[in-house]
This record gives sequence, C-alpha cells and structure tokens, in this order.
Amino acid sequence: MKTLTVSVVTPDGPVMEDSFDMVSCKAEYGELGILPGHIPLVAPLTISAVRLKRGNDVERIAVSGGFLEVRPDKVTILAQSAEKPSEIDVDRAQESKTRAESRLQTKQDNIDFQRAELALKRAMNRLDITR
Repeated sequence: MKTLTVSVVTPDGPVMEDSFDMVSCKAEYGELGILPGHIPLVAPLTISAVRLKRGNDVERIAVSGGFLEVRPDKVTILAQSAEKPSEIDVDRAQESKTRAESRLQTKQDNIDFQRAELALKRAMNRLDITR
C-alpha cells in the first residue's frame, strides 16, 4: 500500500517525519484530507489538530497556524508551533485558557481582544489533542 512521507517542521526545528496512509488537517478554507497521489497543493493552516492515519492508528499534532505543502508522495507542514500530545503540559494549557477567557470577559480598552482570542484557540487546541 502506498504511503505519504509527512514532515512537520517549526522554526525551532523538525518535530517529526514518518510515513502515514492519510493526513487530515484544517486549512483556512476548510478541512483537507490528503491521500498518496494527491495533486500538488499549498494551503494556509488554522490553529487546529493535524490527524495522521496509519492503518487503524491515528496520531494527532497540535499546530498553531502555518502552511501545508502537498506533493504526490510527501506532505510538509511548516507550522509556527507544533506539539505532540505527550509534549503538552496540560496544567499550563488550562491556565492559558483560563487567562484568555478572563481577558475576553474584561471590558477594558487596553485589552487586545484578537490576541486573547488567538491565545484561547491555541490553548483549547492543545487541550483537545491531549484527550
């Protein structure tokens, strides 16, 4: 059976490289499912989980935006940050979520709501893939 080589890279270096049967991720314009032989594609990613399927097993990686490059036999994810569930500090992610929620509930003019919303999305994404 054909597989895809998947590389996940951040500014800090490579996060993983392995072979998988399918890649599912959320681009800015919708959900993408990539199988071997897919047409070449470049798409911006949102803050979401990337699902990597091999047989009946599914691995997930939390990404905070970036880009997806697809070639017929290789998928490269260039992410601002990427974490495997085992690398996530759940307590710290929960604290980030609580802090972002309290900022969004504040009615002060000096609060950057867009930044707080992004922080909340990142924290929720990190918590979701650890479950």
